[in-house]
Amino acid sequence: MSRLRFGTFLAPFHQPGQNPTLALQRDLELVEHLDRLGFDEAWIGEHHSAGSEIIASPEIFIAAAAERTRHIRLGTGVTSIAYHNPLWVADRMVMLDHLTRGRTMLGCGPGSLPTDSSMIGLNPTDTRELLEVNLDIIMRLLRGEVVNAQTRTHTLVDAQLQLAPYSDPCFDVAVAAVASPTGPRMAGQHGVGLLSIGATLTQDGFDALAHHWSVVEERAAHHGRPAPDRSKWRLVGLMHVAETREQAYRDVEYGIEHWFRYFQKVAAFPQMAVEGGDAKEMIDFINEAGIGAIGTPEDARAQVRKLVDQSGGFGAMLLLGHEWANPEATKRSWELIAQYVMPEFQGQAAGTLAAKDRATSTREKHAQTQLDAVDTMTKRYEQEKAGG
Repeated sequence: MSRLRFGTFLAPFHQPGQNPTLALQRDLELVEHLDRLGFDEAWIGEHHSAGSEIIASPEIFIAAAAERTRHIRLGTGVTSIAYHNPLWVADRMVMLDHLTRGRTMLGCGPGSLPTDSSMIGLNPTDTRELLEVNLDIIMRLLRGEVVNAQTRTHTLVDAQLQLAPYSDPCFDVAVAAVASPTGPRMAGQHGVGLLSIGATLTQDGFDALAHHWSVVEERAAHHGRPAPDRSKWRLVGLMHVAETREQAYRDVEYGIEHWFRYFQKVAAFPQMAVEGGDAKEMIDFINEAGIGAIGTPEDARAQVRKLVDQSGGFGAMLLLGHEWANPEATKRSWELIAQYVMPEFQGQAAGTLAAKDRATSTREKHAQTQLDAVDTMTKRYEQEKAGG
């Protein structure tokens, strides 16, 4: 397997009632932290209701984060393109591509919260139909075409972009998927990447992994496109790690209940169904259902290996930003993942381990040559001294 990228999918999830200004600052600081640790990507969500996912414009957040970071790539995770004029979606992303010098990425989806779409008179069926229409328009605009189109929500007349993307030929584009084949179908049709948001968040999503990619391949072939590149497939998963499992369990007692209750009782998003009545049951659900890892770096490595085997290979492991633990423990979890999990999947662990094994196997021989050298030089000095 080629080098696996690591990053975060930051919705984000903040407990209602707290200071939103500070919560947004924590999100920015987390992206800075990940940049320093060497993570590859951060995908930022768009939501407008329900009180927990409080970033309304991933583009504005990305512009702020780009000024604080040096290397990490920044994507919209995702832009709910059914809510927007597709011309302006493409235009804003091209601008971000220039501002970030090629570090921006566009993730597209229908919008996950029906409390968002209902405020602009759309239902979940509408948003999924508009996703397909608007994505086609956006891709045509990014290729430099002049577009005339009438959608349910917008009219485009000789629409075109005044700037070409900074990235050559274009920045990465990806389509979100949970369990249904809709996202994979569009990814294959348009030759773009796939964001499997439900890959490890539900058993159905995990079970659908290999099928998702087969849909991408089938649709790409149907539309005469080259074989899809698995490096453009990103999986979103759940993790929190500490030095010991016991410590990890204590850490997540800070906020795991809010996260579970949000999907159980607040967000009308049944594709993200989670089970658990108390913190222990919630931890057990994550670990025993096989959809995530709360434990040690070794547990995290095992989870990534399982996903690689289940999927047949993918390009990036995105860890959901969930605030299960307090800010300090959360940052420490990311540090442990960078230090002990990423190297195994990025070709950086094997070299030092092999060097250690080589040195261990020859230590006795080399230790003797060191002692022989000391003895030789000591005798030589004594001879020099005796000779005056």
